[in-house]
Amino acid sequence: MARDGPAAVLLGVEATGETIKVMTLASTNAQAFAALYDHYLDPIYKYCYRRLPTAEDAEDATSLIFAKALVDLPRQRDSGAVRPWLFAIAHNVVADHYRARRPTLGLTAADAVPDRGSAEACSHDDDELRSLLARLPADQARILELRLAGLTGPEIAQVLGKSHAAVKVAQFRAYARLRQLLRPLDGGTEGRHDDR
Repeated sequence: MARDGPAAVLLGVEATGETIKVMTLASTNAQAFAALYDHYLDPIYKYCYRRLPTAEDAEDATSLIFAKALVDLPRQRDSGAVRPWLFAIAHNVVADHYRARRPTLGLTAADAVPDRGSAEACSHDDDELRSLLARLPADQARILELRLAGLTGPEIAQVLGKSHAAVKVAQFRAYARLRQLLRPLDGGTEGRHDDR
């Protein structure tokens, strides 16, 4: 479906990498912000859904993220891309969620995620993924969660305020740790020598 007016301009300008124009247009035009919202709603919600204990928490966080983005848009003059900027807001909102509930909410709350319709198999996979990510150091888990949300290495670095090299090293270590964690599921035969 083709878009007309400010929404088409917004998405076209964004594709060319002219972020300042995107943000200026979205901060002054409701249709342009709506296009920005439509474009990023799913990836932001999925990121929150993976990180937060319930679908309702993810919905609340997603709303808060876009409300903060709308308020911050007129002041935003960073030449970085829109996506890492939104995910940086999302990262902070999720962190604030856990900070506010630290005394009463444990990691076991991840089991409370409701089944999303016919996605029962996906729900099991999500639970397994959450369990594996919970066994990684926090910075490595965050990097993999952002990677699963579709961000690139440089975008993750921008969101977390780290160098791209530091993100690559942490991601490599996270994958190595996941391989170790998954090895018992393979029967643990990898790396054994046959003495025949």
